[in-house]
Amino acid sequence: MAATPVWSVDPRTGKRREQVGHEATAREVDEAVRAAHATRGALADRTVRAAFLRAAADLLDGAAAEVTGAADAETALGAPRLTGELGRTTGQLRAFADAVDEGAYLDIRIDHADASLTPPRPELRRYKVPLGVVAVYAASNFPLAFSVPGGDTASALAAGCPVVVKAHPDHPATSALCGALLRRAAVAAGLPADVVAVVHGFDAGLELVRHPLVTAAGFTGSIRGGRALFDAAAARPVPIPFHGELGSLNPVVVTPAAAAERAEEIGGGLAGSVTLGVGQFCVKPGLVLVPAGADGDRLTEALAKALGETGPGVLLDHRMRDAFIAGVRERAALPGVDAPVTPGPGGEHTVTPGFLTVPAARLTAPGPHELLLEECFGPVTVLVRYEDQGEATALLDRLPGNLSATLHLSTAETEGGAAEGAAGAAELVERVTALAGRVVVNGWPTGVAVAPAQHHGGPYPAATSHSTSVGGTAIERWLRPVAYQSVPDALLPAELREANPLGLPRRVTGG
Repeated sequence: MAATPVWSVDPRTGKRREQVGHEATAREVDEAVRAAHATRGALADRTVRAAFLRAAADLLDGAAAEVTGAADAETALGAPRLTGELGRTTGQLRAFADAVDEGAYLDIRIDHADASLTPPRPELRRYKVPLGVVAVYAASNFPLAFSVPGGDTASALAAGCPVVVKAHPDHPATSALCGALLRRAAVAAGLPADVVAVVHGFDAGLELVRHPLVTAAGFTGSIRGGRALFDAAAARPVPIPFHGELGSLNPVVVTPAAAAERAEEIGGGLAGSVTLGVGQFCVKPGLVLVPAGADGDRLTEALAKALGETGPGVLLDHRMRDAFIAGVRERAALPGVDAPVTPGPGGEHTVTPGFLTVPAARLTAPGPHELLLEECFGPVTVLVRYEDQGEATALLDRLPGNLSATLHLSTAETEGGAAEGAAGAAELVERVTALAGRVVVNGWPTGVAVAPAQHHGGPYPAATSHSTSVGGTAIERWLRPVAYQSVPDALLPAELREANPLGLPRRVTGG
């Protein structure tokens, strides 16, 4: 049987650009995983690993024009956005190299023996070791930062895990280019090229998560696709961790006091957040609770004005465009739903942004309006007009897990100038903390800073685990702890020996 070709497609025209390769067969997936598995010993050297990550960042930066050009041709995200994304990507690689050098991620803990305790405590030394080969599933909307050279790959390699990436079909040429650069960087650092491999094809993705030598997986994408892979990972004879980032509504609550204080500012900011990247960010605010009344009307008018002045945009592919148009049409047809600015087709290959409005009473009980509580990928949001805080909180109680939740509060509510208002704001913070992995106040969730304190995840279905896919602690997904009890010093890994020959940070108790 002839191999199925993989084509690069221009979303601005819908036409094929070039054939990139072919969909990997089960045999080819097996070969890629086994070759990656064989590199674990070479990847164990932390100094070489850090050098590899920095070399990868340097090669990507050196090929910036080619990389961003290929990504723009396949995603239509534009050179400015992709230039920033490349900087984020190479910054992540260098940050993980620094983390490898520092060694704190190993979480070394030593408890010396103490016979005077009841019961007596033996000598215990604990650190973390890499899991093994990691499968990474690339995202459609971030062809660099959440794809072949992105955070999942960088953190897994930093942990000492070889990686096999299943490329996203929306940007196969970009994936192949970045994969080749990573493999060049590996060789330049003295590692086998096979520490990173890229495969294409839907069936290849299933073969990958089921392969007995794959020890964990990272995924960014839809609820449907992520859940299917999550179930496959759990159904294996030996289940593996599946760290999936799935769908998110990212609710926003605007208090009456905040709307009274700065309705126009909030409306304009919301428009910018909803249309950033043509509404294709996983943290796009998709449900916004706005107070009924004159101040809520001012906010709605400001949003309508800003969105009305925003031109059409190109989505990542025509399948997503069709799904966006159909999704908006289905939502707009629900009773009581209005479209002050109607989102939809803007031309043969484009869409226009907009928003829908609905009274909160339509959403506080089960019914067909629950469709509005599901993510609609693209430049659209739903404004829910609530009568009082009780109605708003009743709706919040019905929401699933999210990556983010945002509160827009007044100055008095944030500074505690009005005791009642401050108490209500504190209650809102507590309530949305149960809903999301990141709580934002008086800002917008789009734009996820790469920083040690960042958390990008949340309760299901936002994510399938409680880990983060952004920030330094993302490395923890690919490690497991091992404790050594009463093991002679000469037999311990170098990281745990009493003299600390590697100079690693460690927590020592029971001295």
